[in-house]
Amino acid sequence: MDLVWISIGGIIGVNCRYFVFRWAVDRFGPGFPYGTLLVNLSGAFLVGILATALTEWLIVDPRLRLFVIIGFLGSYTTFSTFTYDAFVLADRGDWGRVAVYVLGTNALCLAACLVGVMIVRAAFVR
Repeated sequence: MDLVWISIGGIIGVNCRYFVFRWAVDRFGPGFPYGTLLVNLSGAFLVGILATALTEWLIVDPRLRLFVIIGFLGSYTTFSTFTYDAFVLADRGDWGRVAVYVLGTNALCLAACLVGVMIVRAAFVR
């Protein structure tokens, strides 16, 4: 049953991501990734609010957390989870691990993206 809650949240989240992304491209143009930036910023903001509320203030059915955090925000943006994880480390005062996590994640993800682009370009562009 947990997968059903996650899946429903995921369906809603991915559609919200699409509509926010399209709105930003229509509004600001495709020259800069405003859509992705807006999705990531709003996702980080929402995970800060919702994860804190659902873990520190509200006593709710655990399925709501699955629906909202993993399903909705997980499909809306994984950057929101990355941001909250970094915040938790910072909140603990573990600044060395914050630096490693933030810089490492960004560098490794950029490298992974580059490798993926290179593979596709090598395979399909002549």
